[in-house]
Amino acid sequence: MMITIVVLFLLIGLLAGIIGSLVGMGGGMFFVPALLYVVNHFYPGEMTPQLAAGTSLFVIVVTALSSSVTYLKQKKVDIQSALLFFIGSAPGAITGVYLNKLFDSHTFSLVFGLFQLAMFVLMMVKDKLKPRHVEWEVKRTYVDESGTTHTYGYSRWLSILLAFLVGNVSSLFGVGGGILMVPVMLILFRFPPHMATATSMCVIFLSSLVGSITNIMHHQVAWLYVFALAPGALVGGVLGAKIASRLKGRTLVFLLRILILAIAVQMITEYFIYR
Repeated sequence: MMITIVVLFLLIGLLAGIIGSLVGMGGGMFFVPALLYVVNHFYPGEMTPQLAAGTSLFVIVVTALSSSVTYLKQKKVDIQSALLFFIGSAPGAITGVYLNKLFDSHTFSLVFGLFQLAMFVLMMVKDKLKPRHVEWEVKRTYVDESGTTHTYGYSRWLSILLAFLVGNVSSLFGVGGGILMVPVMLILFRFPPHMATATSMCVIFLSSLVGSITNIMHHQVAWLYVFALAPGALVGGVLGAKIASRLKGRTLVFLLRILILAIAVQMITEYFIYR
């Protein structure tokens, strides 16, 4: 039975890695529901929300490290901005671990389902929102590979506050947080798209590492499932990058939206059925 679970998680990690690489989303959106449903199906009551979120977050540390190293080599990371955001996301990641303890398995299904539903709505509207032109206190420029100069900026305190919220959500639900941070960086702060993704990934790695250390201190990481999910997620990330140019982006995003909506509806429905 345990071999069956490990094989399932290898496949889930692979698929989540591919999807995450293709559309720029962490695998936590899929890891957490998979851990809760698969493990508790075979071993009822073994996988708690705290253990699922902690395990998922540690897998994200592994995959985010790989992506961050690549982005740093490509010089697409605004290191100064990443460190500023980390000032906010680090304490947020610690707070999120403690907030997670407030939920039992039943309530967590509702809260996580509502979070998934909110992410579905965000994905629906983010492409329709246009970057806002605001005169921020910090102004920066970036010259991309084509020679185009991009100008962007932000408020230090607003950045720290938003990063705190992202770090909080990241540890609370065991997700990366990039789906929240990247739109803010693009729309509000006008970061160049590639730099927003790369810088966000580094922040997610650092804050997820802090959250994971906190989870380890509270014995909220299931190492067997980390080792089952991580290899597939790493391979999936590489495969996703290779096939991204061969598939239509709109089709992928559409399918992802449907999948997230289905998970959200299922988890919310489960809460009311078994209430």
